Amino acid sequence: MALIYDAKLVPSKPDLLAAWLPTQPWFEDSDGEIEVLGAFRFDDPAGEVGIETHIVRGASGTVYQVPLTYRGAPMEDAGRFLVTELEHSVLGHRWVYDAPADPVAVAAFVAAITTGQTQVEVFVDGSDAPLPASVTVRGTGTQERAPQATLIELETRDAVTRVQTDSLAVDFFRVVSGVQDRTFRLDAQTGFEGTPATLAAVVSV
Repeated sequence: MALIYDAKLVPSKPDLLAAWLPTQPWFEDSDGEIEVLGAFRFDDPAGEVGIETHIVRGASGTVYQVPLTYRGAPMEDAGRFLVTELEHSVLGHRWVYDAPADPVAVAAFVAAITTGQTQVEVFVDGSDAPLPASVTVRGTGTQERAPQATLIELETRDAVTRVQTDSLAVDFFRVVSGVQDRTFRLDAQTGFEGTPATLAAVVSV
C-alpha cells in the first residue's frame, strides 16, 4: 500500500507536469496544454520514495505516461533527471525525479512486470478505506520472484526510454499507444480511452 497526505503542494502536480513536459523531446504537443487522466502508484519497501505514474493527454489527443519519484533528499549525480523541487505542507521540501532514472522505481517496475503485480492501493493518512483507482495496471510475468536489477544507464530514443541494468533492460513507452508485442509487459488495463495499452516492458529476463 501507499500512504499519501491531504496536503498542499507548491507547485501542484498538474502545474509541474505542464511545466516539465514541453521540455522533453518526445512531447508532441507544442502548446503544452495537458489533461491529467489519472495515476497509479507502486510501493517502495523501505517507505522512503514515492513512486507515482501520471497518465496525461495533450491537446492533440496523444496520451503520455509520466513516471515520477518523490524524495526527501536529492539523488547523487542525478541533477539532469530532476523534474522540479516542491514544497509539501506535511513532508516539507521534496525532490521530484523522472522515475526511469531512479533505481527504486526501476526495481518496482521490474517486479511488477515479471511477477504479474498490479498497482498498490492508496490510502490517505488517517483513512481506513483505499482511494478508488483512477488507472489500473498489471504485469504479464508469472515469476515467483523478481530478478535483481541494478540500474546502470538509460537512453531515450524517439519516445522510448531504455533503462539498462546489470541483468536486463526495461523500456518505458513515453507515448502510450496500444499493446506492444512484448512478452513481459506492464499494461494499463483501465482508466483512459485506449486501454489496454503497454506502459513498460522488460527486454530480457
